[in-house]
Amino acid sequence: MTEAKVLELCAKTLYLIMVLSAPMLISSLVVGTIISIIQATTQIQEQTISFVPKVVVVFVSALVTGRWMASQIAGFMIEIINLIPQIAGR
Repeated sequence: MTEAKVLELCAKTLYLIMVLSAPMLISSLVVGTIISIIQATTQIQEQTISFVPKVVVVFVSALVTGRWMASQIAGFMIEIINLIPQIAGR
């Protein structure tokens, strides 16, 4: 396995991590922004109010996108497993 192939595999891994974490991060960001706007308009300055809704939204988004995330990870693992003979055949 060449260094270029290893770097390509690392780049694919980092890209997959970013893509799989995006739904949960974006949903948490949206909910946090909405709650911050509500807090600013009502002048409630409690920092812990946004914690529970964010946790719930991240959990729900993980449930909704879980099947897709599992299929992406499985496809990537199949690709990694198929590379094992190349690694052993040095």
